[in-house]
Amino acid sequence: MSKPTQIRAKLDEFRLQWRVLTFYERFEQIIAHILSVVISVIIVVSLWQLIRAVVALLLSGSLNPLDHAIFQAVFGMVMTLLIAMEFKHSITRVMLRRDHIVQVKTVILIAMLAIARKFIILDPTTDPGRIAALAAALLALGSVYWLMRQRDDPVDAAIEERAARDRETRD
Repeated sequence: MSKPTQIRAKLDEFRLQWRVLTFYERFEQIIAHILSVVISVIIVVSLWQLIRAVVALLLSGSLNPLDHAIFQAVFGMVMTLLIAMEFKHSITRVMLRRDHIVQVKTVILIAMLAIARKFIILDPTTDPGRIAALAAALLALGSVYWLMRQRDDPVDAAIEERAARDRETRD
């Protein structure tokens, strides 16, 4: 299939799907597209800032990953990018109609990434109570994520199995 034909087929499929959406589902799709664009801009700007910071550190000869302050700055920016990309991924899933709403597991995963980022950028003089509180929050979120995954894995496996049988039946 040629590229213009593929694009036309995708556009026709989109039009067909758009017609059957309710008003709220259309609203949700429009918001998801706008959020996707905004987060994409944030990701690009953050990546540009990260590249500029690393190049400046390289040119000045002060890129020493063993220096705690530099490690915090660089990897804090990297984690921020990862968090933004995970947000973008969750919104993209909504746009592709794989999920109707942002999944709780994704929100928990993003929260875990944010806490991991916090651990990376923590000042070495941070009081133990704060570290313990962050660790407890991370353990709680990790436990909830594991429980939700345990619940969803058999369901996801059954859905995949049924989809495979349906494909075999069609072929």
